Amino acid sequence: MLKTTGLGYWYQDETNPLFQDIDLTFEDGQSYAILGHSGTGKTTFLSLVAGLDKPKAGDIWLGERSLKQIGLTNYRRHNVSIVFQAYNLFTYMSPLNNLLTAMAITGAEHAGDKYFAKRTLNALGIGEDLVERNVQHLSGGQQQRVAIARAMACDAPLVVADEPTGNLDEDNTKEVIDQFQQLAHQQNKCVIIVTHEPDVAARCDHQYRLENKQFVKLA
Repeated sequence: MLKTTGLGYWYQDETNPLFQDIDLTFEDGQSYAILGHSGTGKTTFLSLVAGLDKPKAGDIWLGERSLKQIGLTNYRRHNVSIVFQAYNLFTYMSPLNNLLTAMAITGAEHAGDKYFAKRTLNALGIGEDLVERNVQHLSGGQQQRVAIARAMACDAPLVVADEPTGNLDEDNTKEVIDQFQQLAHQQNKCVIIVTHEPDVAARCDHQYRLENKQFVKLA
């Protein structure tokens, strides 16, 4: 379980925060969507729960331990998998080596297992003709799917994704959301997705909209 208590963030002026006094709970085995207009702070919130930045107020808890106790580096390595909007792949590697490297760094259960890595990529439409091709030679949508596969291949209990379907067509979007739902429901992970697409949000178990510096529960 992940929760925020009194969470707040601002850039320079404390009197004009992006959001403040945020108390939210995210359960294992569930998927969550965060909607909101550009500039409201959705990605900033995601960066906080992913351990990429520190809140200006309040705290974030994983179980009974705060991220301050766990340490952000340790938290990112062992507790969270991130799907970045800009992919953040190792551009000099193939999809297969991107997954194997991430699995080795995080000490995943299947570290070193090429068959598992290939199967994970195949499930997201990265076929045998692409798994060992340099990722720079893949389309944006294909690179996005590699980034999602990388998150899936690691054992972190929390998966966060920033606009994971932004470069995908309707059919691939459905497949990707199906995969995120499987992560939540079959692997008991907590999945948090920032999206501007209401149809994507509607597929998640819970939906929030960030507006007027607060999170409003939609479903």
